[in-house]
Amino acid sequence: MFQTAIDTFKDSGHVVQYSDLHTMRFDPVSDRRNFTSVKDPDYFKQQLEEMYATEVEGFIPEIEAEIQKLEWCDLMIWQFPLWWFSVPAILKGWVDRVFVMGRVYGNGHIYETGRFRGKQAMLSLTTGSTEEDYLAGGFNGDIHAILRPIQRGMLQFAGFDVLAPQIVYAPVRQTDAVRQRILNDFSQRLRTIERELPIAVGQY
Repeated sequence: MFQTAIDTFKDSGHVVQYSDLHTMRFDPVSDRRNFTSVKDPDYFKQQLEEMYATEVEGFIPEIEAEIQKLEWCDLMIWQFPLWWFSVPAILKGWVDRVFVMGRVYGNGHIYETGRFRGKQAMLSLTTGSTEEDYLAGGFNGDIHAILRPIQRGMLQFAGFDVLAPQIVYAPVRQTDAVRQRILNDFSQRLRTIERELPIAVGQY
């Protein structure tokens, strides 16, 4: 799915930046290592340090590069396996370190007034269980309720317009032919994704 997205966008003439967190060996642990600046050396409050680092350009290069990708993109896609009903720890840690107060949100810039208004975001995920398990009243519960904290509480919180998620249910249980059809369908969607409208707030 990750490679299909990259290839499709490039083939359509778009410029692509990506962060392969595992290949990057991205450290998900957030602490003073996020910063080259120090606001309060005696007491660590992350949001206070983020606000100060925003003012003095005090983020380490690794974090600064990721923030700049957010500021640069028109569409951001998160590709991940659903893990314990959420994103994997490495992706959550990326959010913890990169969605910084002052630069990404804060000072009245959240939701409808978020700094990334006009930009789009989409979740592209795989599950271990079948679609039936993720229906309302199903074994695992409504997939849209499961994704709400991510779509509403992370992406839209920062101002992104959130597109309908791309969900592939139980790909490990599918044949190669079915998996190839899934990739083809995904590629087809991405070729016209700029025409899609965000899902309504009530759908998060």
